[in-house]
Amino acid sequence: MDSQIYGLPILLLLLVGTSSSLPPNHHHPSKPTHHSSSSSASNSGQINSNSVLVALLDSHYTELAELVEKALLLQTLEAAVNHHNVTIFAPRNEALERDLDPEFKRFLLEPGNVRSLQNLILFHIIPNRIGFHDLSKSPAESTRQKTLCNDHVSLARKGSGDIVVDLARVIRPDDVVRPDGVIHGIERLLVPRSVQEDFNRRRSLRSISAVLPEAAPEVDPRTNRLKKPAPPVPAGSPPVLPVYYALAPGPSLAPAPAPGPGGPHGHFDGHSQVKDFIQTLLHYGGYNELADILVNLTSLATEMGRLVSEGYVLTVLAPNDEAMAKLTTDQLSEPGAPEQIVYYHLIPEYQTEESMYNAVRRFGKVRYDTLRVPHKMLAEEADGSVKFGQEDGSAYLFDPDIYTDGRISVQGIDGVLFPAEETKPATKVTPAAKAVTTSPHRGKLLEVACRMLGAFGQDSHFTTCQ
Repeated sequence: MDSQIYGLPILLLLLVGTSSSLPPNHHHPSKPTHHSSSSSASNSGQINSNSVLVALLDSHYTELAELVEKALLLQTLEAAVNHHNVTIFAPRNEALERDLDPEFKRFLLEPGNVRSLQNLILFHIIPNRIGFHDLSKSPAESTRQKTLCNDHVSLARKGSGDIVVDLARVIRPDDVVRPDGVIHGIERLLVPRSVQEDFNRRRSLRSISAVLPEAAPEVDPRTNRLKKPAPPVPAGSPPVLPVYYALAPGPSLAPAPAPGPGGPHGHFDGHSQVKDFIQTLLHYGGYNELADILVNLTSLATEMGRLVSEGYVLTVLAPNDEAMAKLTTDQLSEPGAPEQIVYYHLIPEYQTEESMYNAVRRFGKVRYDTLRVPHKMLAEEADGSVKFGQEDGSAYLFDPDIYTDGRISVQGIDGVLFPAEETKPATKVTPAAKAVTTSPHRGKLLEVACRMLGAFGQDSHFTTCQ
């Protein structure tokens, strides 16, 4: 009996010692869970082949997949898929091929409008999973869902049972289902308000009519003003005075009589537009030399921004890097040579590839004014394109419409243009001809007669005897 009583405390002490010897975090089930979470976190940086993004690029929505690649959004969408499930509303191919306005599609694909294209695509993606089961349960009143472009789309269920996303009807719900997202097919493209306003603003400033260069109004050279007061013009119209008077130094700069929208004084924001087109040249590739001249070697970028801010428009004929590499040191070493070269490539008009080609097709040879006064730029049709210059110093339109925003137009050419040298007719200095007096040939009989008349002093009356 006593041995049993004493044995019980010993057993309890052994149990307590055993339990205290175990480590405090010795939980077997928790270790595999922690390991699995860390492994999943390490694999989250890679896109699975079963991802909804891979399925979108390989799906029958080829037009949308092509826009995603052109918008340079693959890395952004990979990060979004890694963080949460997504819902993609994919418009059918016919909505992007035939139903879309061609001018709006051209606007989206321009290099300077990449941000608008990105916002348009991100407007179709919601950063949470909404399947058809959730769509069918949506109330008749529209619910707003935030998209990846920080804008909102409305989801609603019609009385007929159709699910509507903004103005597009869902025609193929749960078309592609993956563990990290779902794709619903819709009948038309969704356009956010910001992209539509940007497109309307660019379209209102664009003019692609084929016109001949117009003559400048008459200006009084003493006062540097118009001889007759100009009639009032609506806002946004081009300035009345020509661009050459805005280039004149000193306080006689011609103000813009018709200032445009934007800016503190109602002018265009020309400096941001010039910066935008220079960045477009760098991203486009092949025009780094011209961008370097505009920004580093000269102050022409600032001058162009001031002109655009005052309401003027410019067309830049941009030589590519291959053409700029052919310039010699003598052509660039003279003071002011880079400025004069660029000034000859600036046309104070807004011209696109279409307007210039229509002009040379209609009028044959067209002479455009340049900012290098008084030289003009000759343009004519050649080989189905537009050729600038004459003979050996000519260049062809190589990359049309690199940048067009309604105020600045950039057209790539494959050569550097120089004005035709003013050839003066060479005047040959001929030595003064010596007066050679030749006596007429007289016969023997006439010579004897002249002698007889000379004896009597009458030979001066006969020209033959002189």
